[in-house]
Amino acid sequence: MELQQEAAAVGMIKVLDIRSENYEETRKERNHQSEELSSGYMTATHQTAGWLPSLDDVEGILNYKFKNKKLLEEAFTHASFPDKCSSYERLEYVGDSVLNLLFTKEQYFMYPDLPPGALTRLRAANVDTEKLARVAIKHGLHRYLRHKKPVLEEQIREFSQAILDYPLHSNGLVDAPKALADIVESTIGAVFIDSDSSIDAVWKVFKDLLEPIISHETLKVHPVTQLYEVCQKRNLQVKFVDLWKDNMAFDVFVGGQLVGRGTYGLKKEIAHNRAAKDALNNIERILGEKDCSLMNSVPLVDVDERKHVKLEQTLHI
Repeated sequence: MELQQEAAAVGMIKVLDIRSENYEETRKERNHQSEELSSGYMTATHQTAGWLPSLDDVEGILNYKFKNKKLLEEAFTHASFPDKCSSYERLEYVGDSVLNLLFTKEQYFMYPDLPPGALTRLRAANVDTEKLARVAIKHGLHRYLRHKKPVLEEQIREFSQAILDYPLHSNGLVDAPKALADIVESTIGAVFIDSDSSIDAVWKVFKDLLEPIISHETLKVHPVTQLYEVCQKRNLQVKFVDLWKDNMAFDVFVGGQLVGRGTYGLKKEIAHNRAAKDALNNIERILGEKDCSLMNSVPLVDVDERKHVKLEQTLHI
């Protein structure tokens, strides 16, 4: 199936031809980043009231001049925007395939000894919704998104704040607005079409914009996968209890003991991932093992002294 998807992507192309030691410094830096983000939201909010930022500025961000300006306009037009211009959906479709092919090619030559499964995970981490949404925020592309969807503004604001705790990737702990990833893919598609289907031209424009690119060395294991791996080594059963419908939460039991909880009201998957992450944090505190160490952890439930003793007994230490 994977080879068929890869062949389809290639065929389509051819057809188209941590934590800081100084808390105060960290706080100031985050405040500074928040102020920068806020200035971007002013632009985004005004556009929904009738004022549109100049898309010419996007050419400066990309360091690329479009021969067909309509492609650039289309790349930043959400389906909710009442305009004669087509929405970005078709260009997003093109950009998604182009981006997958670019990373497939790049990683094939960069990692000659990695098996297909590892290459697939590495590519997926570099083209998923959160990674691309980060690119949009980092370079201010969200400011030029033309839409009439007020809730999107708050989603972008929350995402921009949440990722400050995760410098590279949250691994499923943060809810990324899909529209942000969409405009990165649609812009890639626009450059591809505008450059007469040149893969090299697209990579030249986006290689630096996509930094930091997740490497084999910086790729982290998903918290759910990691939890199962840690417990499997000790022949312990992991059980997730779905409380999301009533309490927007998941509980995690290891060997019959409650070891973690995750909550998130807007997306069930995020609550599930946070529960796994919290369980790992609590297990790590007791085991102190490097193989279940995760960065920037914030426990969502407290493991009191009695639970701590029970968990030690469950983990056989």
